[in-house]
Amino acid sequence: MFLDKAKIKILSGKGGNGIVAWRREKYVDKGGPAGGNGGKGGDIYLVATEDLSTLMDFQFQSVFKAENGENGYIKTQHGKCGKDLYIKVPVGTVVRDVSTDKIIADLNTPEQTIMVAKGGRGGRGNACFATAQKRAPQYCEPGENGIERTLELELKLLADVGLLGMPNAGKSTLISSISSAKPKIANYPFTTLVPHLGVVKKDSGDGYVVADIPGLIEGASEGIGLGHEFLRHVERCRFLIHLVDLTQENPLENYRIINEELRKHSEQLASVYQVIALNKIDSVDEEMREHYLSEFKKLSNDVFLISAATRENLKEFMHFVSQKVDEIPKPVIVVEVEEDDGAMDNDDSAYSVYKVDKHTYVVEGGKIFRLANVTDGRNTEQLYRFQNILKAMGVFDALKAAGVQEGDVVKIGHLEFDYLY
Repeated sequence: MFLDKAKIKILSGKGGNGIVAWRREKYVDKGGPAGGNGGKGGDIYLVATEDLSTLMDFQFQSVFKAENGENGYIKTQHGKCGKDLYIKVPVGTVVRDVSTDKIIADLNTPEQTIMVAKGGRGGRGNACFATAQKRAPQYCEPGENGIERTLELELKLLADVGLLGMPNAGKSTLISSISSAKPKIANYPFTTLVPHLGVVKKDSGDGYVVADIPGLIEGASEGIGLGHEFLRHVERCRFLIHLVDLTQENPLENYRIINEELRKHSEQLASVYQVIALNKIDSVDEEMREHYLSEFKKLSNDVFLISAATRENLKEFMHFVSQKVDEIPKPVIVVEVEEDDGAMDNDDSAYSVYKVDKHTYVVEGGKIFRLANVTDGRNTEQLYRFQNILKAMGVFDALKAAGVQEGDVVKIGHLEFDYLY
């Protein structure tokens, strides 16, 4: 199965919370604060690899989560950082952030790596807040949340040569004759439903990749037929082999239709160099061969008569193709990659205030909820610090705007208090 588009959901690791702890040893007087810091959450990376050729793996797993950082420990021991997560994708994968519609990466070289979600920072324990003036801080920090994103992966095949032609032109037969690829072959149109890759060996021992693209028909650039989904795969080829079926009623018109669809899809694609291969010469007479050879010679100097099925003239044709692979460099396809702010945006300071009944208000928000989780309602110093943070974040102003009155109950996480002016 070939899969060239996939959506994945990623969530980097949450940072561990710091803790409030004290050094308590038999012979150490006034040991002081000893709460350790929480560990950092794991980052998420995408890595381009040649081990994969499709995005099929993401059909079975589409949610990826990095490891959370551990909470801090007593005796100033820091929590362990969460492990980073590396997700392998095929070379030639373009990555887009679904929420912003920005292209954030073009992974076109092996081992190219990009961070797509940074793990949350670990919270500080109370040992970090000790100063000469404040020797026994009674509070700590929560860890930051991880980053949650939805990414779209799109694979653009990195083939050296692309095969084009009408349905049933013989593309699958040709690629099976020149390589070890085994596409489906039948005597009806659209036997190729997905692109196939084949590696062709040159006389020097090196190889190059040929892509068999599903057949195009008139209107393909507008979504008719199957080929329109795969036109983007030929954009990165060095050149194209345009396979023309001589047994069809009007081979010249079929050739024109395919090139018109290329032009409608992209002017750049229409300008890619083409070698014309007049196929199925074993099924037409000598007079027809020569007629179409002379007609196509008016359109291009590089026209060949071949039979993919019987391999007639195939050796000379592939020798010419191999020479062109050496002569024509890979096209430089510039994908406009925008700066990826979302990979490191851990700001979750947004919050909401809403009324649940006549005298009860609830405050919700990522950062506020985490602050409440590390605040002990029995500790006056921790409550005082929490109150100052709420004031600095504008929570009290938001409560007033929501209509809170003196004596009303305000709930934040597990904390519940009466509102006083």
